Formats: sequence, C-alpha cells, structure tokens
Amino acid sequence: MSASLVRATVRAVSKRKILPTRAALTLTPAAVNKIRTLLHDKPEYIGLKVGVRTRGCNGLTYTLDYTQEKGQADEEVLQDGVRVFIEKKAQLTLLGTEMDFVESKLSSEFVFNNPNIKGMCGCGESFSV
Repeated sequence: MSASLVRATVRAVSKRKILPTRAALTLTPAAVNKIRTLLHDKPEYIGLKVGVRTRGCNGLTYTLDYTQEKGQADEEVLQDGVRVFIEKKAQLTLLGTEMDFVESKLSSEFVFNNPNIKGMCGCGESFSV
C-alpha cells in the first residue's frame, strides 16, 4: 500500500554556467580607507560589525561597532584587506548595499546606499524595508 506515486530522476548537467555569488555588502574606496584608518590604532579589533536595531520614527537604524571576533552567525565581508561583519539580523536588509564614507564641511559619516529601503524618515536616521 505504500507504493510511491512520485518518481524522481537525477541527471548530471554538464557545461552549466555557475553564477558567482555577490557580496552582501560592498565598500567604496573611501569606506575602505576610513575603516583602515579607524582600525590602525586599535590592534585588538579585527574589523567593524554592522547591525540593525529597532529605533527611530521609521523602524530600523544601522549600528556600527568594533569587533574582536566573528560571531557564529555573522557574515564576513573581506574587501581590500578590510573586514566587515554583518550580524544575522541585518543580513537580509543589507543585501546588495554599498557602504560609503562621506565628508562634508559639517559632518563625516558612513552612508549606506541600500536598494531594499522602502521608506525613510525625514532626517535619514531610520528606514523600513
């Protein structure tokens, strides 16, 4: 009575093009240089950790911290000798994002150019996906 009704066949596929995986986060040269500068005087840290937390008028905001070790669920982005770790909670919201460092007369900050954002607050501090 437990006869199988579904049949499956396995075939070897030759000459199939395998697409390269894309990094969850890409860094601009300005961001790489700033991270390298920040970590230069802090040999106890191995990189920066990017995360998100619930805050602000639109839901989520980015967090940036120094890190001494890679967390078990963190995704590591290694670019031009700089290591950035993405917390598990932030991985889907950061997919395809470019991290930049921008300096103006009044401020200097990391800017996340995120194609997944559906809404932002007026000040640019928080976002929703």
